[in-house]
Amino acid sequence: MTTGPLSTLRCTALAITLLTGLATSVPPEAGAVVILDSTWREEGGRKGREWQGFDAHIALAAEPQFRGVLALATDAESWGEASATWIGNDEKHAYLLTSAHIYDLPADKREYAVRTPDGRTVYPDRLWMHKAWNGDSDAREGYDLVILRLPMRLEGLGQPPELYVGDQEAGELITFVGYGMRGIGSTGEDERFHRGEAVAAAAQGIVDDWVDLVDPMPDEDEDAGGYIGVYMPREDGSEPEPDGGARVPATRLIGLLGAGDSGGSAWMKLRDNWVIVGVNASGSGIAGYGDYSWFTRVAPHQGWIRRIFTGAQFTE
Repeated sequence: MTTGPLSTLRCTALAITLLTGLATSVPPEAGAVVILDSTWREEGGRKGREWQGFDAHIALAAEPQFRGVLALATDAESWGEASATWIGNDEKHAYLLTSAHIYDLPADKREYAVRTPDGRTVYPDRLWMHKAWNGDSDAREGYDLVILRLPMRLEGLGQPPELYVGDQEAGELITFVGYGMRGIGSTGEDERFHRGEAVAAAAQGIVDDWVDLVDPMPDEDEDAGGYIGVYMPREDGSEPEPDGGARVPATRLIGLLGAGDSGGSAWMKLRDNWVIVGVNASGSGIAGYGDYSWFTRVAPHQGWIRRIFTGAQFTE
């Protein structure tokens, strides 16, 4: 497990991603989940029916605490191009947390439509991008944040989620939720694992990589920290986390982000409550065995979030 002001583990993995990116179409940004081969088979996945085998992960995402994770689309039809999470309402509006890297710069609030829980299509009327985001996921992943405001309240989602502002994510089991492509550990994500309308799926991971924000802010092209990461080991223990983390999957729902989950959320169980610890950000390699997924930590950004949406809920 790596913790500290700067993660050489992540820098190495990102370098590998850049090299392998010449030979694969999988982008470093994130999507619906890539899962263990063994779980996929147990759930009915097989050749010719690759889209089956995800029922357990779909059921996990369908749990009530995750119903505020919503699908985004640039054309109001291709739902699952990105994701966002409802964090509460004021008197007239709903507020969503998502990733900055899904937007072209300068960001346009209407670049993405939002699909509400009751199936309506809504465009945000305001967008706030973190001022420290410079468009470089390698250097500013810890600031990869956008808040969207919808011109209406979202009802029927229960109590707004609490955002975690502590520093104890390392070693904990997190659950991450989003929309988009799927895959299995031996192959990574692939279109053949996806069929029909975008439906949320979730996976889990142990936080093996924890990096605080670097203070003072480093140069534009240097890693500013502010993220957590999970790793996908093989079931037989033959590919353990290289820095002393997980040797085998901690649960049968262990997985990684794919392409389209960006902007979704990572959650942790805290004193019997589910809290948001991160925003789905990026990954390494093909999103398979031996690869990582990373998440922008929300903890350092309490002040920024509260200035925009005073009703946001926080907990340590």
